[in-house]
Amino acid sequence: MDIVVHKNVAVPMRDGIYLATDVYRPATDEPVPVLLARSPYNKDALSLHLYLIPDPLRLAQEGYAVVVQDCRGCFASEGQFQPYTREGTDTVDTINWIRAQPWANGMVGMIGGSYLGLIQWLTLAESPNVVQAVAPFVTADQPYTPWTYQGGAFQLGFLLYWMLGFYIVPELQRRVVQRKARLIDISNAIHALDQIENRYQRIPLVAVPEIAQLAPFYQDWLAHPQFDRFWQTVAPAIDYNRVTIPVLNIGGWYDIFLGGTLRSYQALRQHGGNEIARRPGLIIGPWSHGVWHGYFPEHNFGTFSSTDACDLNGLQLRWFDYWLKGSENGLRDDKPVKLFVMGINQWREEDDWPLPNTTYRKLYLHSGGNANTLHGDGLLTWEPPGDEPPDQYCYDPRDPTPTCGGATLFPGALSAVNAGPRDQRQVELRPDVLVYSSPPLEQPLEVIGPVRLVLFVASSAHDTDFTGKLVDVFPDGRAIILTDGILRARYRSDPPALLNPGTVYELNIDLVATATTFLPGHRIRLEVASSNFPRFDRHTNTGGTIATETEADWMVAMNRVFHDRDRPSHLILPVINRKAG
Repeated sequence: MDIVVHKNVAVPMRDGIYLATDVYRPATDEPVPVLLARSPYNKDALSLHLYLIPDPLRLAQEGYAVVVQDCRGCFASEGQFQPYTREGTDTVDTINWIRAQPWANGMVGMIGGSYLGLIQWLTLAESPNVVQAVAPFVTADQPYTPWTYQGGAFQLGFLLYWMLGFYIVPELQRRVVQRKARLIDISNAIHALDQIENRYQRIPLVAVPEIAQLAPFYQDWLAHPQFDRFWQTVAPAIDYNRVTIPVLNIGGWYDIFLGGTLRSYQALRQHGGNEIARRPGLIIGPWSHGVWHGYFPEHNFGTFSSTDACDLNGLQLRWFDYWLKGSENGLRDDKPVKLFVMGINQWREEDDWPLPNTTYRKLYLHSGGNANTLHGDGLLTWEPPGDEPPDQYCYDPRDPTPTCGGATLFPGALSAVNAGPRDQRQVELRPDVLVYSSPPLEQPLEVIGPVRLVLFVASSAHDTDFTGKLVDVFPDGRAIILTDGILRARYRSDPPALLNPGTVYELNIDLVATATTFLPGHRIRLEVASSNFPRFDRHTNTGGTIATETEADWMVAMNRVFHDRDRPSHLILPVINRKAG
């Protein structure tokens, strides 16, 4: 089929701003359904967008008009980029323009991942049924959590990299073309990106001059660690009761936005505005943000782990063929949930998330008071503890526990260097890391679903962080991370409350989710610490405003974890028992 391409069409917004838009469509006089992707990452950079959207040429070959647009203030579009604030209204205006075109038949869907996926949710928050179907990919339904904050901790690693690499450098390039900036400005910004490890170390957090002038909204994010009126105004939360369209949610077990992907699926199941909305689709693979092939330097998930192997683009096409073209392709007879189960490295189709046959089992922490490092006496068993001494460690923000893999997006993540299933043994040698391991398993243990950690803790500080990490320990000793989480202790309650030093508190830490089978001979491991830096900003232990504090303000915290009869700290694992046959 021949394809017609229209480049840089100027699409008017309600305030008179024009957004640059490309259209790929079949060379036919018949109007066709439309798939829309709106991006801040340069619509002409197809090599980047192939990570985030299906190939527009393939979609056009399949009978769709594909509209790819630069967001307001990005690349060829007019206006000023202000993340989140105008995406909903700009998308509605673009869709109204699309429906007025002779090549469009009125049926419109939306595609795209990361910020492109967030735009889909912001559009539904603005006008829940302005489109007929969407497929948000590796994203969240709102930008507060886990996009900017998780468990009250700032997503420093991702956001500083995103600002420097995906906004500041391109914005300066645009200004040079417009003769509003100098080449030396781009050089300085690229140098800052190259030296980003030093930028992670810079304090206070608000002192980032490379960002301050071009992206003042970064300071706003740091100034609003709670979901307050600022966030409610910038990007109102979606009212799922008003959504009546089908949504295909796609994510990765090591994706930074996995929690948002699963949250939106469950919210639709429970609160969608009609039967169609309450039957969303869900696809989760063994991917991190930007790594879609399932192969990582320290572990890989086999031949069928990639998006190409499962034909993710084809699955999206099937979704839109059914909802936009009325194709009788059997989609309604499919199970709605498709999950890649690590360990056995197999895809599974399920009836729902969490799986209906889930048993939530408690795996208890034990030790003789010396669980520090992987050589300590930390133990995990299904039996509750008796009289046991607590474990303790010293958390010093001058030497935070380093990030090692997991759901990260750092420089190098696109080549899987810093993300995903990394070996944790080097981190587990630190004395500020408590390590609890089960005995080797005699039978396979299937764990699929949300993972939570309940800790009974005390600290010498008025506030501090506690982190948890679920790890699969192989018979050869490799300790491969599965999922993790963090909780800034003041956010254990709503409204937030500081700690009374020395008082024992119960913390519930969201470790997000996983899907794995622990194989015979493997061990289940839990790591507990008080930092995961630079993925999250380091806690200063003062109880003050972390973003504005300097090293002179920092305090050392002595943190204790209790596991006794009255304070039984434990993991809650979603265990699946499948009937034989």
